[in-house]
Amino acid sequence: MSTEVRVPTLGESVTEATVATWFKKPGDPVAADEMLCELETDKVTVEVPAPAPGIMGDIVAAEGDTVGVDALLATINEGAGTQTPAAAPAKPAAAPAAGGASVDVMVPTLGESVTEATVATWFKKAGDTVSADEMLCELETDKVSVEVPAPASGILSEILAAEGSTVEAGGKLAVMSSGAGGAAPAPAVEAPAPAPTAASGKDVEDAPSAKKAMAEAGLTADQITGTGRDGRIMKEDVAKAASAPAPAAPAPAAAAPRAPVSSDDAAREERVKMTRLRQTIARRLKESQNTAAMLTTYNEVDMTEVMALRNEYKDEFLKKHGVKLGFMSFFTKACVHALKEVPEVNAEIDGTDVVYKNFVHMGIAAGTPTGLVVPVIRDADQMGFADIEKAIAEKGARARDGKLSMAEMQGGTFTISNGGVYGSLMSSPILNPPQSGILGMHKIQQRPMVVNGEIVARPMMYLALSYDHRIVDGKGAVTFLVRVKDALEDPRRLLMDL
Repeated sequence: MSTEVRVPTLGESVTEATVATWFKKPGDPVAADEMLCELETDKVTVEVPAPAPGIMGDIVAAEGDTVGVDALLATINEGAGTQTPAAAPAKPAAAPAAGGASVDVMVPTLGESVTEATVATWFKKAGDTVSADEMLCELETDKVSVEVPAPASGILSEILAAEGSTVEAGGKLAVMSSGAGGAAPAPAVEAPAPAPTAASGKDVEDAPSAKKAMAEAGLTADQITGTGRDGRIMKEDVAKAASAPAPAAPAPAAAAPRAPVSSDDAAREERVKMTRLRQTIARRLKESQNTAAMLTTYNEVDMTEVMALRNEYKDEFLKKHGVKLGFMSFFTKACVHALKEVPEVNAEIDGTDVVYKNFVHMGIAAGTPTGLVVPVIRDADQMGFADIEKAIAEKGARARDGKLSMAEMQGGTFTISNGGVYGSLMSSPILNPPQSGILGMHKIQQRPMVVNGEIVARPMMYLALSYDHRIVDGKGAVTFLVRVKDALEDPRRLLMDL
C-alpha cells in the first residue's frame, strides 16, 4: 500500500510552483512530517512534509519541473516492516535489545533577538559515554558562549552539527542513547542523514529556477545571499540581488586585494577564521564610525584625593562589604553625577527624535581572551559604592569566563572603558552604538604639576570623552568632562551633590 505526496495549497492566486530540491531519494526511509522536498513559487518557498512514515517510492515530479496545486509529487510505500531493515542493516538484532531511549540534544535558548550560533567545540565524540549535565559542546553567538549539557546519561550516538557549522535556536545538535544499554545504537548511525545539517549552507544545490535567473541577470552565487534550506539560493533571492542598488557600495572593500606575500612568508603564516564575537566587534565598531559624528575631547584629573580617600577606607570597606574599594566606583559615581547635568550625553538618536534616559545603565568595557565585551550595570544611578564594586567584580568575572548572557550586555546608556589597566597613557575610545558617549580612563602617572605656585609631583590621569556630535555639542561635552574632573579631584562634591 502506498501514500501519495501531493502539492499543498500554495497561497491565494498562486496556481503553480517549481520543484526546487528533493531531500529524499527512492528507497530512503522517511518519518511522518519529515521534509521531502521544497517547492518554489513566485513569492515564497514551500516545504512539503511526508504525510506518513514509510519508504520513499517513486518521484513523479523531478527537480526543475513545474507542478500545479494538488499535483502528484511522489509516493511513499507504507509499512513499518519495510523501514526497519533499511534503517539498521549493520546490527538488526542489537538495536531492539539495547533498550536505550533516543534523546535529542537541542540548541538552547540563545538570548533575546539571537537566532543562530556557531558550534565552537565538541568536548565529546560519537560513541563516548556521557553523564547527565556533562558539557557536550560549546556554542558561540555574536556576544556570548553557551555551553550545552547532556540532557541525560548515556551514549553520544551521533553528532549532527560539526564544529564550525551554524545552528539555529531550537535546532538539533546531536542524538544520544540514554541508559546503560545505549551503546549499541552508536555503530548504526546513518551517516548520510546528517550531511545536509552539517553542510552549513556549503555545497548545496541551488534551485533550478534560481540558476536560470542568475544566468539571465549575469550574477554569480557568491553575489547572492540564499534564504532557502541550508542557504540554498532561491529565485526571489536572485530578484532581490538584481534589483538592489546597495551591493555596489561594499564592492570596493570586498574587492580590495591583499598585499602580495612572498612564498617564504606565506609558508610561515597561519590563517585563522575570525570568531563570531570578533566579527561582531569589527562590524559594530565600523558601523559606529560610519554612523555617528564622533568627536573626542580630553582633560586630565589629579587623582591625589581619590587615592587618599581609597587608602584611608579600603580596609574598613573590605571588612564591611566583602569587596575591595577600587577606582571604578568613583568614576561611575562621577559620571552619573555629570550625566544629570548634561543629559544629552546619556541620550540616543532614534530617527529624527532624541530619546533622553531618566536612568543610567552603565556599561563597563571588559577585555576577555575572546574579545571586548561590555556588561551593563543597570540603574547605576541608584547604587552606592559597595553595590557598584560588587556588580563590577561579579560581571567582570563572568565576562572573563564567557558566562555573560545577552541580557547582561544590552540596554546600556553610557560606557566607561579603562585602558589604563593595560598601560595606555592616552587614547580615543569608539562609541558603543546607539549610545552617545563613552569615557576613556588611562594610566595614572606621576607628572610635575604647578600647585599654589610650586612644582610638585602629582598622580595624574588623562581622560577622554568620545561623543556623538549630532546630539552633543562641544559645550556639553566639555562641561561633562569638567564635572567628572571636579568630582574626582574633590570627592566630597559627590556627597554634597555639587
